[in-house]
Amino acid sequence: MAEIVLFHHAQGLTDGMNAFADELRSAGHTVHLPDLFESQTFEDVESGVAYAQQIGFDTVLQRGVDAVASLPDDLVYAGFSLGVMPAQKLAQTRAGARGALLIDACFPSDEFGSWPAGLPAQIHGGTDDDWFAEDIDAARQLAEAQPSVNLFCYAGTAHLFADSSLPTYDAASAAQLRERVADFLTRLA
Repeated sequence: MAEIVLFHHAQGLTDGMNAFADELRSAGHTVHLPDLFESQTFEDVESGVAYAQQIGFDTVLQRGVDAVASLPDDLVYAGFSLGVMPAQKLAQTRAGARGALLIDACFPSDEFGSWPAGLPAQIHGGTDDDWFAEDIDAARQLAEAQPSVNLFCYAGTAHLFADSSLPTYDAASAAQLRERVADFLTRLA
């Protein structure tokens, strides 16, 4: 089984994030779920992004890096939206990464250096997600350049469609995402 660090999105550590982590745990994985916002949660993405801007994106990123300092190297880094920032950085820069799950966001790989050769990853995003629309080119470029990276797009879904506690939740697409994530983690074991 895999050991996973799951970073939450801009609305904070929601019930849906906890449920996602619990589902991974029930499959036998070890999941760490750092709280990058120190117990702050927000009603919408915009408010969460405003909070991240207020404390500084560098602070959010550093909190993610600090959260794994005492953990082993052979981790799978996962993030939803804003949480992709520390997940992708750590997957690209921390030695021993086993894989990456980038959900609702993707940064250009050169943002954090270069993509490690052969590092497996999945990128998931909604086709009707205005936030992911900003990242789709980076996601496509990474998937095209790296045979170990797969991009999955979900028709008709909005931002944070896999967080069961939010109004944007899409049960069918979220189930497909969870199935793909489960397959990915099984192949890493």
